[in-house]
Amino acid sequence: MVRFDVIVVGAGTAGCLAASSAAEEGLNVCLIDVKSKEDIGRKVCGDAIGKHHFDNLGLKYPSGEELERKVEGVFIYSPDRKSVFEVKGEGLHGFVVNRHLFGQRLLKKALEAGADLHDSTRVVKPLIKNGVVIGVKAKKGSQVEDLYASIVIDASGMNAVIRRNLPPELGIEKEPEKEDVIACYREIRVLREQLPEPEYLRIYLNSQVAPGGYYWIFPEGENKVNVGLGVAMRKGFPNPKAQLYKYVLSQPLFEGSRVIHGGGGLVPTRRPLDRMVSDGLMLVGDVAFQVNPLHGGGIGPSMMAGRIAGKVAAEALEEGDVSTEGLWRYGVEYIREYGAKQAGLDVFRTFLQKLSDEELNYGMRNKLITEEDVLITSMGDELKLNLTEKIVRLFRNLGKIDLIMRLRKLVDLMNEIRDHYRVYPSSLTGLASWKTKALEIMERAKAI
Repeated sequence: MVRFDVIVVGAGTAGCLAASSAAEEGLNVCLIDVKSKEDIGRKVCGDAIGKHHFDNLGLKYPSGEELERKVEGVFIYSPDRKSVFEVKGEGLHGFVVNRHLFGQRLLKKALEAGADLHDSTRVVKPLIKNGVVIGVKAKKGSQVEDLYASIVIDASGMNAVIRRNLPPELGIEKEPEKEDVIACYREIRVLREQLPEPEYLRIYLNSQVAPGGYYWIFPEGENKVNVGLGVAMRKGFPNPKAQLYKYVLSQPLFEGSRVIHGGGGLVPTRRPLDRMVSDGLMLVGDVAFQVNPLHGGGIGPSMMAGRIAGKVAAEALEEGDVSTEGLWRYGVEYIREYGAKQAGLDVFRTFLQKLSDEELNYGMRNKLITEEDVLITSMGDELKLNLTEKIVRLFRNLGKIDLIMRLRKLVDLMNEIRDHYRVYPSSLTGLASWKTKALEIMERAKAI
């Protein structure tokens, strides 16, 4: 029987950080990925990471071929493209990385710490005994093998190979609502010439082009750009690749450009799972919905979650308690540190998805929310809406006073749900009542 202290399923950013953190604590770690060792890190992604995530994790900044572009801020365009918010500040400084090389760096970190890589290996399902996750069934080529561990960490992304195969009695939500998932398609393209101000990412809001989402143009090295589009998976949602080609790549900017790589994927855009552990099990990264709900960026929060999970795994094994209660502090630390921000942004996302293009145009043109408000909100800080009498009078004259009233409710609910997530229960016994309150706040948010 092959046995480890920890098995990590998935060698993405979350999995590699979980594996390296656990291995650095002296644990015997098995890291499994369906890709070959050389292909780990290749993923359809926006490729942007905030500088603060590197600082918080003590990781070296990307450099050399791994660094595609330094980021100073974001341009956000209204649907009619007549209003542009220039959002910049310390919280938005960051990098566009070569996703493959960055993934290879994180993998190397895990292997140097002592993790044992099983590449080109597909996890079929979890092994469960008496309600406890005790390992995984894995397949490499034609060979099937049962691998056992005291703790299994599911970092398998939206495939969620462990989470989707858990029995209901383990108490973990199996699937997100379709409306909380964005279907994306993106291409890396070489333009005829470099974009002006290449240190700025570009995000475009337009419900006709990208219903429930947005499209983006992120400059990379030299004349390269990461251009993509995401749509909410509501009933009858359009094909994101078709939308990208019809509305974006048809623009003069892309005339004569060439494709280096293209691909699609699914991204969860909601607050994190209410419960991320069970007996012998932790969930990290996309599988636990650990992303920024506003723009879908998940590299930073997934690395944070992986680091916390690896540390908690070591503590739990040292204490001899890998039960739900023994692993619970992982969820507490993550949700109080980052999940509260996600919850506030989830309320904001729900509101934005209901706004018409006309309302977005009006609001951005008249600075109903300012660039500073967007920066504060994106960093998860408390938003204090400052509506002058002039703005109120203008919107009353335009017949848009209802928008202001809804915005006031939005701000109150964003702050309320953040406060609620900051008091996430310290044990499983408090989860039911806490979850009821969280869902009630979200229902009020959806009704705005």
